[in-house]
Amino acid sequence: MACFFKFQLLHYIKSVNFKTKDGSQVFFDKKGNPPAIYDVVNWHLRDRGTVEQVTVGSYDLRAPDGKILNVDSTKILWSNSNTQIPISMCSASCSPGFRKVIVPGKPLCCYECGRCPQGQISNQTDAVECHPCSWDMWPNLQQERCLPRTTEFLSYGDPLGFSLTCTTIFSSLIPLVILRVFIYYKNTPIVKANNYSLSCLLLLSLFLCFLCSLGFIGYPQPTQCLLRQVAFGTVFALCISCVLAKTVTVVIAFNATKPGSRLRKWTGVKLTYPLILTCVFIQLFVCTIWLVINPPFPELDTDIKPGVVIINCNEGSPTAFWCMLGYLGLLAFLSFIVAFLARRLPDSFNEAKFITFSMLAFLSVWVSFIPAYLSARGMYTVAMEVFAILSSSWALVGCIFVPKCYIVLFRPNMNSREHLMGKDRGQK
Repeated sequence: MACFFKFQLLHYIKSVNFKTKDGSQVFFDKKGNPPAIYDVVNWHLRDRGTVEQVTVGSYDLRAPDGKILNVDSTKILWSNSNTQIPISMCSASCSPGFRKVIVPGKPLCCYECGRCPQGQISNQTDAVECHPCSWDMWPNLQQERCLPRTTEFLSYGDPLGFSLTCTTIFSSLIPLVILRVFIYYKNTPIVKANNYSLSCLLLLSLFLCFLCSLGFIGYPQPTQCLLRQVAFGTVFALCISCVLAKTVTVVIAFNATKPGSRLRKWTGVKLTYPLILTCVFIQLFVCTIWLVINPPFPELDTDIKPGVVIINCNEGSPTAFWCMLGYLGLLAFLSFIVAFLARRLPDSFNEAKFITFSMLAFLSVWVSFIPAYLSARGMYTVAMEVFAILSSSWALVGCIFVPKCYIVLFRPNMNSREHLMGKDRGQK
């Protein structure tokens, strides 16, 4: 074999490229180095402290398709003999609905995941901050997207609204039925003794009192909000002023029978209807000022219930509302005082006793209404006012007119002038 120099051998080595019998490729790179071939090993700690070297992969520059590194991760044992690949992160990713919260004293990559505040969402992973939904939207339970808010108002289709509507319609028919009875028996002593014309006006006003409850049920429209409290205040002022006029009429009628009394000129309609008109006019004046200065209007309230838009009527001026209600209370209180003082009049004028009970029930309902109204929320605020209107109207019907109808229809023997004057009992 001829002698040769090292550089000559390197020249021929670069050209070597063949396969062995086992299919391995033998070649050298441009620098004359063979391809790098390594085994990737993992040390497994066995029982009794022994260590076993396990081949879990390879690094081979000869691998086809560029798959130089091949590792079977299932064979690798990490700390505590765990096969789960450890995550090289200080904190896990925050899922949608959460946001990153920086932990004081730790690197920025170390953070906590905090739930988005109420009314806000985050719709991406590792969100830095949450975003509020629009006023008519509300987050879902996961706080990852906004959904339309549900609306709430006292509707006719709601069980509570439907029940109040049916009660209102039925109740409004009762004054009309009683009015029909009074018209049919208008020439009988008990109807004449209770001021027939004023009783008819009171029954018509009670019919309107029941019907005004319907103005509080249904979707609050601007016109409905504007008129419902005004209608309620005016109609009830008419109703209570009729009761007050009846009470004053009873007192004047009794005192006018005394010899030499100057009150005879005030009997009849000379005092009754001017008194009613004056009382109603004062209430109309209060309501007109209310509508001019700060009228009621529809309001969308999103603060009372999360995820719910409560549609109601804002009263505009709470002061005007309570003044209107307070004026009704004043009329009822005056009627109660006058009727209470006149309760011991002779039997022919015992109307005052029934008015006393009716005004006591009326005042009790509205005094109880105040704390219930202030504590109720949403559609239950409206329901409380409707309930108070129906209850107070029924108090007047039940205490003033039901006893008279009972005598007219079922005790005709008591519907006589002698009974009213107490003479039949004197004869017995």
